[in-house]
Amino acid sequence: MNVPENLKYTSDHEWLKIEGDEAVVGITEYAQHELGDIVFVEVETVGEILGKGEAFGTIEAVKTVSDMFMPVSGEVLSFNENLITKPEILNQDPYVSGWVVRIKINDPDEVESLLNAASYTKHTQA
Repeated sequence: MNVPENLKYTSDHEWLKIEGDEAVVGITEYAQHELGDIVFVEVETVGEILGKGEAFGTIEAVKTVSDMFMPVSGEVLSFNENLITKPEILNQDPYVSGWVVRIKINDPDEVESLLNAASYTKHTQA
């Protein structure tokens, strides 16, 4: 399983890539594997300020629908609109072209509570 060292992770299988006071958020390779073939991604929270752990969107796979949760509190700035017509990008490349939202981080201290790659790997094996 691919778990990039440069990202932070949640126990709910989202990843966060810090870029200054903004961050890119997506789902992990583990999450997309567990979901199976992703057929639809919906994010209706662009422009909203959400707290850590609040749902920012949903992913529909052949077998289930799952919420995606904010790794840290912040404003949802944009949604990867490529996922509207090609949701399968999440299965093919979850860490680069399969990013889901870009956020403005409200509380940088919350990043410290996220898992590093080693801790996330251990979490997925528990």
